[in-house]
Amino acid sequence: MGSALSVLTQYDIEEVQEHCNHLFTQQEIVSLYKRFCQLDRNSKGFISSDEFLSVPEFAMNPLSQRLLKMTDGLNFKDFVAFLSAFSAKATVQQKIELIFKVYDSDSNGKVTFKEIIEVLQDLSGAFISDKQQEEVLSQLLQEAGYTKESSLMLDDFIKILDHQGLKMEVEIPVE
Repeated sequence: MGSALSVLTQYDIEEVQEHCNHLFTQQEIVSLYKRFCQLDRNSKGFISSDEFLSVPEFAMNPLSQRLLKMTDGLNFKDFVAFLSAFSAKATVQQKIELIFKVYDSDSNGKVTFKEIIEVLQDLSGAFISDKQQEEVLSQLLQEAGYTKESSLMLDDFIKILDHQGLKMEVEIPVE
């Protein structure tokens, strides 16, 4: 799997399956490899930010800049591992961990009030004022036992989502 032009062997497929906790079938991994090779236009063996932005759905996503930090330079195995959080077979825990990473813009393992507000601003644009966002977020944190000054670890983040009764259903189709 060194370069994108190499052939995907049975061993490679099984290794990738193991790396992504068997969330994709062998056929799905082969399809993902074809897509990876299409995106890796220069056959470097990894996908750059520019190559990710060539996917219209990715480029149009209001969180694309945050996602780029997580995806720039992914090799095939890590590309599949990243996508596994979007699989129908992924656990809620795996999906929450990905969302936590999106909020954790400085990758320090903590999410602050400011980071959450930044994501809300990315998602809502001008539809909700900054003041309204801050009020709603402050109320949500307070109801879950936190303050604006709290730095949320992954467990805290999960507690807040559970407290709000949020269920996540995110899935990507694999051709």
